Amino acid sequence: MAQSGKGKLNFRCPSCFMRDLDIDMFYDKDKKEYYCIRCQYHGTEADVLEKNELARFRYGRIADRITDFD
Repeated sequence: MAQSGKGKLNFRCPSCFMRDLDIDMFYDKDKKEYYCIRCQYHGTEADVLEKNELARFRYGRIADRITDFD
């Protein structure tokens, strides 16, 4: 998803992103946490960043061409 403006980066929902859905999260200032409008995921900024690292692990070799399967 494109991000409008030059403010703080939007966070992707880790739960949706693991299912190949690119959904931006919203921030609740009262609870000081991020939440997803598509699923029930919510968490702090540190929690969201930690879970998004799992997605980077999943797609870590996406740019590599694998030719040797032995």
